[in-house]
Amino acid sequence: MTAPAIQAQELKRDRMIALPQRLSFASGGQAITVEAFGAAGARRPAVLMLHGADGLSNNRQYVEGARAVAAAGYQVYLVHYLDRTGQRRANFSTLFQNFMPWVETVQDALAFVAGRPEVDPSRIGIVGISLGAALGMTVASGDRRVRALVDYFGPLPQGAIAPDARLPPTLILHGAVDPIVPVANAYAVEGLLKQSGTAYEIQVYPGQGHGFYGAAQADATRRVIAFLERTLGAPRAATGEAPVPAGG
Repeated sequence: MTAPAIQAQELKRDRMIALPQRLSFASGGQAITVEAFGAAGARRPAVLMLHGADGLSNNRQYVEGARAVAAAGYQVYLVHYLDRTGQRRANFSTLFQNFMPWVETVQDALAFVAGRPEVDPSRIGIVGISLGAALGMTVASGDRRVRALVDYFGPLPQGAIAPDARLPPTLILHGAVDPIVPVANAYAVEGLLKQSGTAYEIQVYPGQGHGFYGAAQADATRRVIAFLERTLGAPRAATGEAPVPAGG
C-alpha cells in the first residue's frame, strides 16, 4: 500500500473515532441511545463506558474518554443508561430506586454490544465512572461476558453484589481526598477482590478528589489502556491519545 493510501486510510479511521455512530436498543420499554466509537474492519475487543451521575447533556469529558480508548484500537460504546428513567442526570432522591433498572439496562447494553458484528464477544470490558462504576461492578459480578472492569472512583454497591460473587480482573482508580465517594470505597472493593482471589490493581492518587487532573489524569489514562491490553488483548492501535474522563 502506498504512503498516500495509508494516510487516507488513517484519516478515515480517525474521523470514525472522532464522529461516533449513534445506535439504540430497547430496555424496559425505552429506547436507549449508544454512541459507538471505533474504526470499521475486523472484530475487535469492546468496552462499555458508563458515565457518572452528572449525565451526558453538558459533559464532553465522557466523549473524550471514549475517544481515548477507541484511539487505542478498541470498539467503545458510551451507554446513555439514564434514558431508561427519562433523566438527564441522576437525582439523589430517586437514585436507589432507579439503580436496578439501570443495572438491567447495562445488562441489555452488554447483550446488544456482544451481538455487534464488529465486536469480539469473548473480549468485552467495562469502564465505569462513579455511579457508572457501581453499575459496572454489579453487572460484572453476575455476567461472565465481562472480562475486565475499570472502576473510576465508584461506590461499592452494597447489597447489589453477592458475597460469593467473583468479579473479573479489576483496575481501581480513586482520589485520596474524594469528598463525594470517599476513598474507603476503593479499599472496600479491594477487600472484595482479595477475598475472591481476583486479580486486581489499585491506584490511589494523593491530593485528588472526585475526578483526576493534571499528571494524575494522564497517568490514569495510561493505566487504563495498559490494563485493557493485558486483560482483553491489544488490538491494532490507532493513533492519538486523549484523557479518560476527569470526574462524574
